[in-house]
Amino acid sequence: MSYVLGIDGGGSKTVCVLMDDIHQVLGRGQAGASNYQSIGQAAALKSLETAIDAAAKEALKLTNNIKITAVCLGLAGVGRAEDIDIMKNILQKLINSQYLPIKWDLHPSNIIICNDAFIALMGGVGHPVGIVAALGTGSIFFGRNSQGETKRVGGWGYILGDEGSGYQIAVAGMQAALKAYDGREKYTRLIDDFKQYLGLESIEDLIAVIYRRGWGVKQIAGLAPIVDLAAASGDEVANNIIDHAVKELVTATSTVAEAIFPLDAVFEIVTTGSVWRAKCQIHQRFTASMIKFFPQVQVMFPQHEPAYGAGLLALQSLKG
Repeated sequence: MSYVLGIDGGGSKTVCVLMDDIHQVLGRGQAGASNYQSIGQAAALKSLETAIDAAAKEALKLTNNIKITAVCLGLAGVGRAEDIDIMKNILQKLINSQYLPIKWDLHPSNIIICNDAFIALMGGVGHPVGIVAALGTGSIFFGRNSQGETKRVGGWGYILGDEGSGYQIAVAGMQAALKAYDGREKYTRLIDDFKQYLGLESIEDLIAVIYRRGWGVKQIAGLAPIVDLAAASGDEVANNIIDHAVKELVTATSTVAEAIFPLDAVFEIVTTGSVWRAKCQIHQRFTASMIKFFPQVQVMFPQHEPAYGAGLLALQSLKG
């Protein structure tokens, strides 16, 4: 029996699954962030060690003498050769750790270090061909065809990109509310909705919330559901914001598709991230638009989590 680790390391949490060679998850562990670019290598190592330890201890309840023969680390922000070298060094420290209750038998060809978008695709559709449209606080679009050709669009962060994301929707909503308050744009219920949700006496108090409280990107993105609910209730301004977001999502996804698939190709788009579950039917709007361009496309929610996709990639490496 072969055992592998699939690891999804992000900017907010780290998930590790320990799988056998029949795709069964024997253990799952979770820890804090492991993006070394934002928290440092020592903290990233600790999170990875904690997640692996939790998965291994759970697996040891079912089987003894676990020897890891392959590992896949799907990590946010990993793309350059320098990033991969750093993660290889961190992995070596994990292998040498005296705290992990597992043994290692890794060959270089069975160590996969890749971007987290790839493992989201693999977990989402169950195979490494298709497109993943990740939409949460930020946004990124990644595709791979059967020839192994890949294309990435977006992922440039909240200042330079993240079109269609929760952050951009929230900012557009607040801007629309303030423009309506000024009289520059038509009235929107977003004025009252933001006031009520944030406990403001006046919409002008948004200045204190956003600037003086030092709100970060994730806190601001957390206001996107206000725009979502307003759009779902029929607010025209909020719906215009959602329509614009959908247009950006379709453009980004179509750019990926056109780069690696012919127009008549049959392929899947897996939609991951919290924004796709919005009540304003953003998923349905996106799907309807994509089908106009690619009639054979299937838009779906993920079958499995990204960490499971990392595990599948690790198992795939054992087949040569």
